[in-house]
Amino acid sequence: MSNNHTGLKETDLRDMPSKSEDCDGREQSGHDVYDVTIIGAGPAGLYAAFYAGLREMKTKIIEYHPFLGGKVNIYPEKLIWDVGGLTPVTGQQLIEQLVKQAMTFQPTVVLGEKVVSIGKDGERFVLHTHTGRVHYSKTVIIAIGAGILKPIKLQLEGAERFEKTNLHYAVKSYAHFRNKTVLISGGGNSALDWANELSDVAKNVYVTYRKEALKGHEATITMAKKNGVVFLLNTEIERLIAAEDDHDAIGRVVLRHADDDSASELEVDDVIICHGYERETELIENSTVNIRMKNEYCIEGTSLCETSVPGIFAAGDILAYDGKVYLIAGAFHDAANAVNRAKQYITPEAESYGMVSSHNELFKEKNKELRKLLLT
Repeated sequence: MSNNHTGLKETDLRDMPSKSEDCDGREQSGHDVYDVTIIGAGPAGLYAAFYAGLREMKTKIIEYHPFLGGKVNIYPEKLIWDVGGLTPVTGQQLIEQLVKQAMTFQPTVVLGEKVVSIGKDGERFVLHTHTGRVHYSKTVIIAIGAGILKPIKLQLEGAERFEKTNLHYAVKSYAHFRNKTVLISGGGNSALDWANELSDVAKNVYVTYRKEALKGHEATITMAKKNGVVFLLNTEIERLIAAEDDHDAIGRVVLRHADDDSASELEVDDVIICHGYERETELIENSTVNIRMKNEYCIEGTSLCETSVPGIFAAGDILAYDGKVYLIAGAFHDAANAVNRAKQYITPEAESYGMVSSHNELFKEKNKELRKLLLT
């Protein structure tokens, strides 16, 4: 796999059929109908795919991006400490393991398609995508996290030309910033996290923020100060000036200071923009089923991951309910609950949860193969 993404394209994964894909999965109209279709392939969606396979459900994943892993792709080298049993693990390693686990029962994977609406035709759900394709499913799990990864761009004329060189909206490699002067624009936790991460490798780290007070956690701000990060508050980027020896790279940044309306220049090697992400609500707004929202972006649900629409469930950051745990570990919990409820929606007499893997017959042959490898 590549450093930036999982490297798994739809052509590599293929539309892999599940074990139950046969004539029994097709209705008289000829449409291929899945037991569960998972929208989104971040941690919640990938674990839901694994658990749905464990529950012997015919499963499809639809992901807008040409890669799997969701928002974790933004920080491939960042160390993640709060996933049970994996301390620490990099974002890239976590994605690789999640993808491998998700493919255990060979779900169908569709990449590069954005689901734009959900409707219902009789007892089945109808999912329309931006490409014009239509997917059919008995149940749906919405696991789109905070939405499609579309960073809010720097609104300056000509800024886009520097994106190929040293204007960044994510940090893919720490090594790139070694011994460099880095300016980070933003005052939230993402900006502060990157400031702390890069303080160990960069020569100088500056954070510019247009307001007087930073929005990040107090502990993160304290750590940044200890790490020598320089804060430029009440200040924002006004202009990017090309380097003298490379007109496609930023050499200096003009900063506007709100306190006295003065301007200053800062020589930089790289600029990182952390202004958040655009959050699309198109899927919910266009759907003909009434999915109740908690607020503008989050689906209102129950702790069992049910939504206001029977047969539609949600998991991960998109779902809000009392007692919600906003961690990757919490996303796994949501995924299992959503799958279990989807299973019982289709088959009411089914068990409320799946058999644990250590006693599950589905893993019998796989376990035999692994034991052989361990003994050789």
